[in-house]
Amino acid sequence: MAKHGYEGGRLNLPFVGICTFGKYPYVEDWDEIEADAAILGAPFDFGCQWRSGARMGPRAIREASTLFAFGHAGAYDFEDDITYLEPDKVRIVDLGDADIIHTDTMQSHANIEYGVRKILRAGALPVVLGGDHSVNIPCINAFDDQEPIHVVQIDAHLDFVDERHGVRYGHGNPMRRAAEKPYVTGLTQIGIRNVSSTAKDGYDAARAMGSDIQSVRHVRRMGTDAMLERIPADARYYLTVDIDAFDPSIAPGTGTPSHGGFLYYEVLELIDGLARRGQIVGIDLVEVAPDYDQTGSTSILAAQLLMNTLGRVLHHRKA
Repeated sequence: MAKHGYEGGRLNLPFVGICTFGKYPYVEDWDEIEADAAILGAPFDFGCQWRSGARMGPRAIREASTLFAFGHAGAYDFEDDITYLEPDKVRIVDLGDADIIHTDTMQSHANIEYGVRKILRAGALPVVLGGDHSVNIPCINAFDDQEPIHVVQIDAHLDFVDERHGVRYGHGNPMRRAAEKPYVTGLTQIGIRNVSSTAKDGYDAARAMGSDIQSVRHVRRMGTDAMLERIPADARYYLTVDIDAFDPSIAPGTGTPSHGGFLYYEVLELIDGLARRGQIVGIDLVEVAPDYDQTGSTSILAAQLLMNTLGRVLHHRKA
């Protein structure tokens, strides 16, 4: 076969091939994970209280991520003067999706938890693509045999409802379920604003259970460095990002958009600082609902943030 493309290999443009995340290798056998980070889709949205559609989030994020498949050279950031995601230095794989059983929240969550446990046992960083924010519940469950973690949530909503009409595992409950875990040492909840899914008693309970709650305006007023100083240093962080943390002017494709949100670099700089401050040991990004995303900008934002987050987490970890 004639050689073609860059350095004798395939050119492999974004619109060519199969849409694994970042065009990284697909690993079907979850007992054969050899990687620094592993991507797991969690296409579950039965926890939604209003607009559904986040079940299609993992597929949309993967397709968008092919734009950032850096190929042979990694991703050079001239501002940092660092090349991230160099293929000879980091190993990232895509495991496909956890199996979702329609109408069965508990079994679907159990299947997500199973996948995260497999990633942790392989010594890799789990990166879960939601799905609605309830998928964070099985992700946090999977850390019960790990060292303690501090949860850092970037979100418009507090998600701290204990129980409402018998519902304990919807997308308004995950941070309450996390705070109950003995191995969760505390929560930092960033970007919370305006009309919320949680009433005042939820805020009171969150603070009583060890949460530091900061709005977008709080963060802008104090600055990124001061926000980071509020987070325990040298800890193990679980990072959960709801796409509605971003302003809907740049991220309309979500079920519960909330105006007054973050812009891209505000969040990336927070995450970069967090990766320098301690060790990020788990990540989920949730609530991308592509049916409301007419230009694809929300899925592209999610993919771009995850690729840059992975680059920084893995670089700072090795450094």
